[in-house]
Amino acid sequence: MKNSETRENSGENSENMHQEIPGMNLNNKYLGKIPAQEMSEMQKEMEKTKKELEKLKTIIIKKFPFIQSISVLPPQSIKIFIQEEELGVDTARMNKEDIEKISKKIHLFVIIPEEKFKEAQKIKKEIVNEIEKTKQNIWLHVKTPVDVFEICLDSKFEMASAIAMSFPLHDKGFLGALRVAEIHKSLVLQKFERYVVSYVIAGSLVRGEAIKTSDVDIFIVINDTDVKRMPRVELKERLRAIIFQYIAEAGALAGVKNKLSPQVYLLTEFWESVKDAQPVIFTFIRDGIPLYDRGTFMPWKALLKMGKLKPSPEAIDMFMSMGDKTVKRAKLALLDILIHDIYWGVITPSQALLMLYGLPPPTPKQTVKEMEKIFIEKEKMLEKKYITILEKIVSLYKDYEHEKLKEIKGTEIDKLLKDTEDYLKRLKELREQIEKRTQEKTIEQIYEDVFSLLETILGKKSQEKIISDFEIELIRKGKFPEHSLRTLKDIVNARTEFKKGKSNVHKIEEARKSSVILMNELIDYSQRKDLAILEKTKMRLRYKHDNKDKFAELIAANGNVFLIKENQIKKLTNKIENSNLEELSKAVEEQKTKKNVEFNSHVFELLKKELGSFEVVL
Repeated sequence: MKNSETRENSGENSENMHQEIPGMNLNNKYLGKIPAQEMSEMQKEMEKTKKELEKLKTIIIKKFPFIQSISVLPPQSIKIFIQEEELGVDTARMNKEDIEKISKKIHLFVIIPEEKFKEAQKIKKEIVNEIEKTKQNIWLHVKTPVDVFEICLDSKFEMASAIAMSFPLHDKGFLGALRVAEIHKSLVLQKFERYVVSYVIAGSLVRGEAIKTSDVDIFIVINDTDVKRMPRVELKERLRAIIFQYIAEAGALAGVKNKLSPQVYLLTEFWESVKDAQPVIFTFIRDGIPLYDRGTFMPWKALLKMGKLKPSPEAIDMFMSMGDKTVKRAKLALLDILIHDIYWGVITPSQALLMLYGLPPPTPKQTVKEMEKIFIEKEKMLEKKYITILEKIVSLYKDYEHEKLKEIKGTEIDKLLKDTEDYLKRLKELREQIEKRTQEKTIEQIYEDVFSLLETILGKKSQEKIISDFEIELIRKGKFPEHSLRTLKDIVNARTEFKKGKSNVHKIEEARKSSVILMNELIDYSQRKDLAILEKTKMRLRYKHDNKDKFAELIAANGNVFLIKENQIKKLTNKIENSNLEELSKAVEEQKTKKNVEFNSHVFELLKKELGSFEVVL
């Protein structure tokens, strides 16, 4: 059971069945009853039968592809199924030995679609035949989703929990959705069971439409009748926060993609909603299936079925009055949707193009002026008629905001939608134009920056010569890695292709990313080179002053010699004269282009006069 499909369906990778089912241990009513030795034996037995079960599953699915799920019931729950469901009246005819023998079998739980209900016995018989061929110690249960829900409606919650937490061999979504709800329920009850009246599932899961990504609708009713010290609203929010906190945890434990969508009600407000005939509440009571109930939800369901849950006269009047304003409300809603959607549908992409151009996003009021200023007056990239369309839409929106526009004719709507479509189509073309210009600026900037750095290192030369010298002087000598040369050539090729109209945004972006690495390498090398040159020009001197050791630096640069002594810079020519940092920096910068450093002998005579006796420190 460790093939790809099983892992996908179960979402677990551990070595034994009980560990593979997340949340299996949440309900201690099961696990606590099994001795450790017995549990170990069951695990070993399961390991032996995994391959056979996988083969059997493949055969079953091939024969009955409509099957919704196949799973193995938790061993600790088997006796419940024997006593309460599967064997029925036959149990009375069986002795304890027979029952014990059946309980030790692997119980395969198969769920078929409701429309296949009439074929259930036939399907079961054929699967049993396949089981017998494998000679596996397996007992078969074949149910429909309605059968599972009937278990819940009969308040047999332990059985329902066992089905939800069964080990999945195959699942189209039903079992996973049920499992995540069961785990979430367990987490909620462990935290504050005394407050929870009912935990009910509804939606696509109950309708039989659940898939592996379906949301799972749940309703949780909280008892607030004994709340004394805490406001009801605060109680609801606190409990609601915890309930929502467990959503992600339940999803992770279940190993499924189904997302829980909970609704939390206080018991008092729930009854109020029933009295007011809220359709959502009536639907919830009618279609909901309890996974947990303290004797409240099922009476509601029974009362509704008997026609005893009826709305108040006030509620009837409220619902009837809603029809009186239908036309007016529909017109306003249409206008609201139309104007809002069209307005923001043209304003937002217009702002986006201005941002793409390099401007900060303008306000909606500024957008029309900025579009005209940049793309018509400055760049001449857009036709005037499109600004006219934009102005008209903005004007309609302002009229609507100030309640001057209360209705719009169908012909006007058609014209407005056509103009909007044309405008948006033109914006897409404009985007391509802007991106092309941006790409051109980008690739040229990249090329200029890289070759500027290379000229600093190798000197001003032709493109071909720089590339050649880069390879010979720096790559082959191991000063730069091989990929640096490839990056350099890629930048040149990207620029050449762009000029020929063959490049695109992706190639430009790749060149940009690669150039950042290359430029950092070039800058680092240039700085190390400059540092090495600078070190060659330096000489550290030690001398005595007031019987204390003092230090000075002698720097030779561009034919000049500078002495740095006690934060003073002096220049040594035929004499010692004051200098400054600017003059020193300029001389050092010009020295970078020269290979040799020279010290005239008279410099040391001047130093003798300035420092007295001194020595060179290496």
